[in-house]
This record gives sequence, C-alpha cells and structure tokens, in this order.
Amino acid sequence: MHHETVLPEEAVDALVIRADGIYVDGTFGRGGHSRRVLERLAASGRLVAFDRDPEAVAVGRTIDDPRFTIRHARFSALSEELDELGIECIDGLLLDLGLSSPQVDRAERGFSFQHDGPLDMRMDPGVGIPVRDWLAQADEDEIREVIERYGEDRFARAIAKAIVARRQDSGGAALESTKQLADLVAGVVRRRTKGAPLGKNAATRTFQALRIFVNQELAELSSVLTRAIDRLAPGGRLVVISFHSLEDRIVKQTFADAAGRNPERDPVTGAPLPGQQARLRLLGRRRPGAAESDRNPRARSAVMRVAERLGDAR
Repeated sequence: MHHETVLPEEAVDALVIRADGIYVDGTFGRGGHSRRVLERLAASGRLVAFDRDPEAVAVGRTIDDPRFTIRHARFSALSEELDELGIECIDGLLLDLGLSSPQVDRAERGFSFQHDGPLDMRMDPGVGIPVRDWLAQADEDEIREVIERYGEDRFARAIAKAIVARRQDSGGAALESTKQLADLVAGVVRRRTKGAPLGKNAATRTFQALRIFVNQELAELSSVLTRAIDRLAPGGRLVVISFHSLEDRIVKQTFADAAGRNPERDPVTGAPLPGQQARLRLLGRRRPGAAESDRNPRARSAVMRVAERLGDAR
C-alpha cells in the first residue's frame, strides 16, 4: 500500500515561490507533496491540504506542525474552505489528480479490477452512491454514455448492453463486485476482438469511466481551476499533475483561456473583443523522466502543467 509521489521535487520546485507564502495541496493523498512543501516553508509559511477521502485525512491529522491544516473536503470547495480559515489569497495550489496507491490496493474501496471487492469507487464513502447501485438502476443509454464519454471506450455500447442483460437475467445484484464487472467487460472485449491483444486490461477504460462519473472528477477539476485563479495572489502558481487525456485537456484549455490564448471574438469582424485581459502566464509542462517512470509505473502517463498569476507580485 506504499504510495510513491509523482514528480515530487519538480512539483514543489514549481509551486513554492515564497518561503513565507500560503499554499494549498488540493489532493493530500498520503502527504508526499505536502511534506516536501513544509520542508521548504519558513516558520511564517502556511500549508492547507484538502482531501475527500477520510482515510487520507486521518493520515494528514498525524502531521504535528503549526503551519499545517488539513480539511476533509472536495477541492472544488476551495473558496468556501479558505473563507472559513480567513484566507483571502494563496501563493500556490497543487493538484495531483487520480488515485493514490492505498485506494487502489485496498480491495474494499472497489477501485481496482486487480483486487476483488465491493463495486464502490467513491473517494468519500460517505457521499453519493456506489457504482454497483448506479449500475443497478441506470438505463442502457446512460451506461453507454458514461463509458463512452469518460472512458473513451469503443466497446461502450456492447458493454452497456451486456451490463443490462446481466441485470435482467440475474437481478439488480448481478454486479456486486469488481471481479464480476471486470469479467463481464473482458468477455465483451474478447468477443469483439476475437482474442487479439489490447495492450492493457480490457476493463481499464470502463473502470476509469465509472470512477470519474461517480466522483464527478472532471466537473470538480473545472470548478477548482476557475476558483483557484480568482484566489491566487499575483505571482502565485497553479501546478496540476494529470494522468489521462480528459483531465489534461481541461487543464490545458483552462490555462490557455486564462492566458488569453482563446479570446472571445466579434462574430462579424473576428477581432478579439475589448476588455479581455490575460490572467495567467503559462510556464510549460513536464513529464517524469525515464528513471522515475521505471521506478514508479504510475508516473508513466503523468503530465504536469504550471501557470503563474499575472500582476505585481506581493
């Protein structure tokens, strides 16, 4: 269950621009990035961490440091949480998206097709409904749309049809475990591909899609990026590590829009409308090197993007 932090030094180097600044780790996980941020902060610095997984919050509460605060909250609640803490502006926000190794490795959380457990997938088990309950009530078109949109799976229609057929044959409890769903998806894919190798587990895209949907991950990401830009002090940094194209697309588009790369234009002349001002400066992207990817396979798909709030620095 050990979790190896992705881009640990690179992310913190990009984030911490002032030792006495106020920073937010929006995805505490097991605290790999947070602990490194604290190492860089002066006594007057401050770090606020969020996580919606109560197990992660419990780990965070073991950190005995007056500069550190952890909140059990979604990162989309950034503005409300900062208001409660009396914080108006921050000098940086870090988001390390996706799952932590303990979430994947613990079968009872229901995230992984590699460990048989209840089909849940909620990051906060006290909020929302488990995947198994949603699959027991959603119609075929809804299931297909989720798998297609969030998993970009070309077999979405066939998988949705098989799920509904299993439900009709066996009742609503037909898909109670991760193994049951993984086996059903694998059977569909094998029939469709006639056994041709796919390069990764057949259930990968379906599990990704259902996890993103049940946790509303893409909506959460869009929301926090917009809020974070409003809360950043001039010179403050946004550092986002994403692990699949849907996340990275949102980050890239939001950063580009805020940097003035896609201005709203006059429908007749095509000229940019007046009064639009760039709010971010793009500082580029980075991927893990070969050594880190070899050591930590989870890092292979990671993309880190960095942007800086424009304006006169404090």
